[in-house]
Amino acid sequence: MLYIEAARNKATKRPPVWLMRQAGRYLPEYRELRSRHSFLDMCNVPELAAEVTLQPIRRFGFDAAILFSDILVPLVPMGADLTFNEGAGPRISNVLRTSVDVAGMKVIDPDHDLTNVLKAIRIIRRELSSETALIGFAGAPFTLASYWVEGGKPDPFRNLKTMMYQDPTTFHQMMNKLSDTVADSLSAMVRSGANAVQVFDTWGGILPAHEFRAYNLPYLKKIFTKLQSLGVPLTYFVKDGGHLLQDVREVGATVVGIDWRTSLSVAHLQLGNEIALQGNLDPTMLFAPEQMIRSEARRIMSEATDLGGFIFNLGHGILPQTPISSVECLIDEIKCRKI
Repeated sequence: MLYIEAARNKATKRPPVWLMRQAGRYLPEYRELRSRHSFLDMCNVPELAAEVTLQPIRRFGFDAAILFSDILVPLVPMGADLTFNEGAGPRISNVLRTSVDVAGMKVIDPDHDLTNVLKAIRIIRRELSSETALIGFAGAPFTLASYWVEGGKPDPFRNLKTMMYQDPTTFHQMMNKLSDTVADSLSAMVRSGANAVQVFDTWGGILPAHEFRAYNLPYLKKIFTKLQSLGVPLTYFVKDGGHLLQDVREVGATVVGIDWRTSLSVAHLQLGNEIALQGNLDPTMLFAPEQMIRSEARRIMSEATDLGGFIFNLGHGILPQTPISSVECLIDEIKCRKI
């Protein structure tokens, strides 16, 4: 698999390509299916999750598929009362604010509590060609905590930061429970057929470096240490995390996703030669004219030359309004060029 070669930090004939959130709202076939099913049904019915995962592979021929799900799904068996409201995003009604709340978080067994997710992975792996990798994923503990403590989209993180500063014992107990869930869930995904895993830390970048080291890094290291024995590529992606790369180097990931605010060459200097890079086209570039998209793709691939393993991706998730034609010309540019 081309993706696996690059993710193991090997130079490849061309960069493999997949896009974060490649399965979803920008695809007309997804919107047609979504018109008949709720978002949580799409995540929790294995056949639906598998179909949505496979849609962009059929259309674009990406080198990797990523499971269609949501980072918050594992919080439900842990006790979160999760809903998704159209246009308003996730809502969790029973927020975590106190030591009693955190004590009530359940310890899950993925083989029992995430059976639908694991069944979807088995279906997808059977349907994919042997040349297409399947990526399982989870949210990082700090990001999951952000949603649960705040009860939805976390900005400005007032309640989470209050817990961090005023009740660090409760905060660390919560992070330990979330870390165990993330590590166990990803391990179960690999056992079910995922060829690689990625940890998304959407909100980790809001932390200054000293807080990242104190409140986030220990739990990331715990997760990636547990996952190392699986023998699959392990990716960590932190949005807005250019100031954290020296610390990200210690996470234990074999691949690090880079957003568009940090150049690949700068990231390589800080992360070193042993870590493969993934990234880092600005998602809004897909609204530019075709020649500009192609030019920017060539610039990124040129910057990645001689950096070892490199996986072409966006610097964050693809936007729902993205034109299909823009994705088509991007894939054409990448697949027709050699790194």
